Amino acid sequence: MTGSEIRKLFLEFFKSKGHTIVASSSLVPQNDPTLLFANSGMVQFKDCFLGADKRAYTRATTCQKSLRISGKHNDFENVGMTARHQTFFEMLGNFSFGDYFKADAIKFAWEFITEVLKLPKDRLWATVFENDDEAYKLWSDSTDLPKARILRMGEKDNFWAMGETGPCGPCSEIYYYVGDRPEQQSEAEFRLDNGQYLEFWNLVFMQFERSSDGKLTPLPRPSVDTGMGLERTTSILQKVRSNYDTDLLRSIITVTEKLSGFKYDGSSYEIRDLRADQSYARDVAMRVIADHSRAMCFLIADGITPGSDGRGYVLRRIIRRALRHGRVLKFKEPFLTATCSEVISNMGGHYQELNERRDVILKMVDAEERKFYETLDAGLNILNREVEKLPKGRAFPGETAFLLHDTYGFPLDLTQDALKAWGLEVDVAAFERAMGAQKERSREDRRSQALVFTATHFDGPKTEFLGYRTLQSEAKLSQVILGNTAARASAGDHVALVFDATPFYAESGGQVGDTGVVRLKDAELRVIDTQKTQEKYFVHQCEVTKGEITSKQIGSQAELTVDQQRRAKIVVNHSCTHLLHSALRKVLGTHVKQAGSRVDDHSLRFDYSHFEPVTAEQLSAIQSFVNDEIRSNYPTDIRELPIEEARKAGAMALFGEKYGDVVRVVTIGPNSKELCGGTHVTQSGQIGFMMVGSETGVSAGVRRIECWAGAGAQQALLRERHERHQIAALLKSDTLDLPDKVEKLLMRSRALERDLEALKGKLASSVSGDLVERARTTPKGIKIIAEKVDDTDTETLRNMVDRLRNKLGSGVVALGCNQGDKAIVVAGITADLIPGINASSLIKEAAKVSGGRGGGKADFAQAGGVDQALLGATLDKVVELVS
Repeated sequence: MTGSEIRKLFLEFFKSKGHTIVASSSLVPQNDPTLLFANSGMVQFKDCFLGADKRAYTRATTCQKSLRISGKHNDFENVGMTARHQTFFEMLGNFSFGDYFKADAIKFAWEFITEVLKLPKDRLWATVFENDDEAYKLWSDSTDLPKARILRMGEKDNFWAMGETGPCGPCSEIYYYVGDRPEQQSEAEFRLDNGQYLEFWNLVFMQFERSSDGKLTPLPRPSVDTGMGLERTTSILQKVRSNYDTDLLRSIITVTEKLSGFKYDGSSYEIRDLRADQSYARDVAMRVIADHSRAMCFLIADGITPGSDGRGYVLRRIIRRALRHGRVLKFKEPFLTATCSEVISNMGGHYQELNERRDVILKMVDAEERKFYETLDAGLNILNREVEKLPKGRAFPGETAFLLHDTYGFPLDLTQDALKAWGLEVDVAAFERAMGAQKERSREDRRSQALVFTATHFDGPKTEFLGYRTLQSEAKLSQVILGNTAARASAGDHVALVFDATPFYAESGGQVGDTGVVRLKDAELRVIDTQKTQEKYFVHQCEVTKGEITSKQIGSQAELTVDQQRRAKIVVNHSCTHLLHSALRKVLGTHVKQAGSRVDDHSLRFDYSHFEPVTAEQLSAIQSFVNDEIRSNYPTDIRELPIEEARKAGAMALFGEKYGDVVRVVTIGPNSKELCGGTHVTQSGQIGFMMVGSETGVSAGVRRIECWAGAGAQQALLRERHERHQIAALLKSDTLDLPDKVEKLLMRSRALERDLEALKGKLASSVSGDLVERARTTPKGIKIIAEKVDDTDTETLRNMVDRLRNKLGSGVVALGCNQGDKAIVVAGITADLIPGINASSLIKEAAKVSGGRGGGKADFAQAGGVDQALLGATLDKVVELVS
């Protein structure tokens, strides 16, 4: 029986018992900030058990995709080393929300495992909580289990709680004897916990409410939450030793066998010496790759992208750990797309999201893999060298582990995993000190770049922002921030002002701060920027243009006026950014998430998560989508909602922003709904037009698109048109014929370059013949050519040295020529003279004569910055050193 068949049998069985089949929830828990990932079937029903969510059904059954990689449920370090540990797994479950309780839960479980799965009853065991007489009696009275195989266990093993307080209750676990001596089963052996008795189904009876004083009060509507591990159950039915030998995982291991040429043994799950037992080390690597391939596929399918923090960093750790194990199998080329393709083929029938996002999964994995390959070997070499010089009994230096983390992208757990082969551990305390020192340096950098006012103490009420509804208002001056020693600020001086209210928008959410004018009774100031402190004080950075200002003016009234034209341009660009975000997700995929932005009065810049350059066709589609949204002239709907309500409505939270309990939701048309505190147009048509300027990569997995909107787009179009006409005039062509004209010029240029290279080759060959005839032989019998040649480019000079070296067969060649106001020297040595003569050492020493510097490899080196007047002396030095 296959794993897929077991999954289907389970769901259909409970459907026949009145349960609603509910699809697996995402690995990303909804409305549960306490969890990084869904780690059991009950996660999506948590509010049902708490009474906060009423469903149309009281019985449910699911096959929940789950991930355990953090917190108390963390199997990451043990994956591959044991028969059962996995990061990703499937949890079958049946649930009762105040419907049936213990009697039916036990009856259903017994019927399914004995009548549907037909597991032999003489290998089954059950445990109950030591004080749960009801469950004990139900097992003994309503099943065929003898009392000798119904065991009472303590609270540690058989009592479940959602937290320190809240719903809790006893549980009953079902075990299967997987050993080879069923006739010798015993309670004594069971309690040894030696792996012979495999727990595969847990029935949790939510019966009580635990208060803060530890008191248990019976719940008015007790519930049932069960979890059966699909992989474990499949291993039992397929009579294999481990989860990795089931059809759910074995086919992925088969792919690694074919790619690597190594055979999977799988005969032992006893932790061995990974260096001494290479077969076992390869088995561990294949199991890690199989497990991690499943995890990365499902994480990407659920919208997670590799990143440097949170869930994205977990995905990156999983991918990089799999790649490190790929090195154990001698993989030198990307391989994860092959294993991930097998995951999708094997599991896409039940989990359609795998098929729907197949291209995204494979492209993202390939991009991440190729990127890490650039540093993986360099990092492993550093690790190996450090281990070789490490005194016996010493921990691996935390400082080196941090270097691997910071420079080579090795998560700490990847380094720890690699060190298992030597039985070494990282000095984690030293690693954390190095990490802390870096964070402190970063904080100091940020402090040094911060505005003066961040160190200022602010009193009084927070600044009230009026800028959503007006661009001009009166306000009371509440604080004046002058220079460290100044008592007053006069014309030309800079000062920071805080008011009790302001129409000036302070920089946040990517939108720049407003500029404008502040007028007081005895002074006028130009506002050059507006910032906001964490305490919500708006600080106006100003230059005094008239009069003077002192702290004595605190409490006086002022007139504040925002630069209306500038704000109007910013508003256009900010609203266009929202439409651009929705366009990127529509064209590139829903994996796109904002990673930063800047919106000012000239243009907009948007950073987003994506794994490959955007094609010209995609950019065209993005631009067309945005402009269609603009032409539709959708009204902008802005309202304040509780944050949970906003999220349920599909509003996207933006990068780097912190939100309170009530948030501002900005909706522009049917495709854009975001949490945003910025300023916006009232109709999308006010944007006018959007034009893409550029699209580039800024870091691993992050792209940047820059655009113009409104008047900025119009100006960009006019500039482009003017430049096009200028080019057409230079080429004596019509603007419509420019592409053909440029293509013909390029073809002609390439043909001339080929002719030039051919002529250079002929010239070099001719010169080489002359130089070979002038070759000298040193007293040691070494042939040497050391000559100055006519001025030429570096590549031609290198080719001449290489050609002469081949013609000599054995010898040293050094050629020099002038380039600009300096000269260069290139030296080449035939292989038979190495290591007696080293080209790099030779060129370094010779260049000292003329103030040049050089270096290279043992057989080929180059020096630059040579004084032209001393070029001959440099070449003579080469001869002297060889002689």
